[in-house]
Amino acid sequence: MAEATPDVALLVATYNEAESIAACLESLADQDYAGRMRVVVADGGSSDETMSEVARFRDRLDLTIIANPERRQGPGLNRAAASVDSEYLIRIDAHTVYAPDYVSHSMAALQASGAAAAGGALVPVGTTPFGRAVAAAMRSPLATGPGRFHRKGMAGEVDTVYLGVFRRADFMALGGYRSFPSGAGEDADLYHRMRRRGWRVHLDPKIRSTYRPRQTPGSLLRQQFRYGQAKAEMLWANGAFPSWRPLAPALLVAGVVAGVAVAIAGPLWPLGTLLGLWLLALAGAWATARGGSPLVVPAAALMHLGYGMGLWWGLLRGPGRVRRMVRSPGD
Repeated sequence: MAEATPDVALLVATYNEAESIAACLESLADQDYAGRMRVVVADGGSSDETMSEVARFRDRLDLTIIANPERRQGPGLNRAAASVDSEYLIRIDAHTVYAPDYVSHSMAALQASGAAAAGGALVPVGTTPFGRAVAAAMRSPLATGPGRFHRKGMAGEVDTVYLGVFRRADFMALGGYRSFPSGAGEDADLYHRMRRRGWRVHLDPKIRSTYRPRQTPGSLLRQQFRYGQAKAEMLWANGAFPSWRPLAPALLVAGVVAGVAVAIAGPLWPLGTLLGLWLLALAGAWATARGGSPLVVPAAALMHLGYGMGLWWGLLRGPGRVRRMVRSPGD
């Protein structure tokens, strides 16, 4: 039986994260975990004050800083994992703040569930009017889909979790995180490969953290485009989507394009019907967003469009570059 408080390494990849890294590390310094807790920061050559902010925590954290010349999240996290011999690894995001019991609850959930990985829900907190609308939209299944990691709920087996804890031996056996041209999708891909081996992924709502979502329309659209593209890249890499949920925004985009083409040549009613149904869905997203402002409607629309366009872009680019990038000994 595993010891109650084994060594755990917290892995974070950074590149120009000066605005958020201090709050992230402050929350890690306040953890109540009784065992040894290492923090490994893999920095991609930040040109802002990221490293100055990180250095302030040398006396409060068991801190190691390594270089990540590729700059991308996946390679940085893999380098961090390879630099430690801790039995367990926890993926940390520099834009997230963690509850004081985050590590202890993560470890307890993993050991009690017997799963290969455990994690909590994504809890977004906006800091601008539009950012708060994005956070509210992320709480609605009509904006983000029915994935349970987007919302707090009951503990149980899921497709994926936000960030997560897992055994280093399992992580290394899978070849670590794989990088995609989009620069996104590493977590979903890792958990997809775990489940493909018959391993379980466990969600526990006691594992609490808050995430700062995109605060402007442009940054939200770009993010969602990358997320959609990453799902297409996972299809090329794995031969299957992690779930069929990504197809909904892709079908919306295809329907809008087809509706416009039909409207140019003839009747307007197909496009009008589709747009009417979409507006109903957006209104539903606002209604189910639990207190969001009317800005939830454009935020949800940008999520749908960005994700759908990104998925089509990833499909149309084909598998060549994806398959070259994702080759790993764990495949």
